[in-house]
Amino acid sequence: MNFRPRRGAALGALCALALLVSACGGGNSNGSSAPKASGAKPSMAFVGPNGETPTAADQLSLTPEDMDKIKAGNFTAAFVWHEDSALVKAVESGARKQFEKLGIKVVATTSADFDAAKQANNVQSVLAKNPNVIVTIAVDPTSAAAAFKPAVDKGTKLVIMTTPPKGYKAGQQMVGIVTMDLAAMGKANAEMLGKALNGKGKVGYLYHDADFWFTNQRDKAFKDWLAYLYPDIQIVAQQGFSDPARTEDIANAMLTQHSDLNGMYVAWATAADGVLSALRSAGRKEVKVVTNDLEANQAADLVKGGNMAGMVNNGSVRVGEGLATMAGYGLIGKKAPEMVVGAPKTATKDTIADAWRDDYAQDPPASVTK
Repeated sequence: MNFRPRRGAALGALCALALLVSACGGGNSNGSSAPKASGAKPSMAFVGPNGETPTAADQLSLTPEDMDKIKAGNFTAAFVWHEDSALVKAVESGARKQFEKLGIKVVATTSADFDAAKQANNVQSVLAKNPNVIVTIAVDPTSAAAAFKPAVDKGTKLVIMTTPPKGYKAGQQMVGIVTMDLAAMGKANAEMLGKALNGKGKVGYLYHDADFWFTNQRDKAFKDWLAYLYPDIQIVAQQGFSDPARTEDIANAMLTQHSDLNGMYVAWATAADGVLSALRSAGRKEVKVVTNDLEANQAADLVKGGNMAGMVNNGSVRVGEGLATMAGYGLIGKKAPEMVVGAPKTATKDTIADAWRDDYAQDPPASVTK
């Protein structure tokens, strides 16, 4: 899957998952190991949808005594997803493995196909199976607040991947949130693009034009770190989008207005499809692109040395493990961090296989590697 936004209510359910990363070590035009910094250093801090502060994923753990308590409870769990995709399957795979270690039986898994009404119906269907915990991501935060209220009233523990129902708070209506380090993702993209451009050039910036905490902070982190690390790279064109289908038109306009464009940032991978199409149609093989999420089309372009310079993964399996571990906290009444973030991995031509395995717990498909 992608935690990517879709039209209408689905804008609230981003893909999306990824996280605390140390500096990736970009390069500048003189070939030094670290780029030249300029101005005030951007913060690595960010907050969740209700102002939650991040806690590193390695701080989330259960003691042997905790695990014994959970196993003794004979608890059950269910997944109420927003969509069915490769990323969702990877997250669920990680969660199922951890649930198995904790003796928690999975009794249901559902997909809403990015339909808020369908997700509400799925909640009712799942509650009929009386799970002790539900792992979910809200399709539409506003309507999800009412949809999940019966679960809250019933005492079912809610563990959230990235996007909670509106107004739900950790330790109250939900146990907590598991997501990605957005500042680290933005910084990693800036470093990869800076290195690909040898520390200088002109860039187009295609950001998510919607009021959504996840993408907004990630996009801003890219912009801030690019300016700080690579003062000789300028963003000369910027345009927001809410519909990924519009990115090809936006990219075409940028290329027309700025014939000397060297690079582009796109908020997430499927939205980069349109950008790649525009670049290919214009014969602009030299323009380098970075984005978030690992998708086969962009990964194949990366491997064959096309326009893609790099991607940032979601650590999906690790996110699933974190969701299941946080569920354990809730089931035994152990106070959990309000928001846990894991570290993303960068995917370049040389590292795509490792990043893909980290994201999906399997080797990249032949369409990528061959």
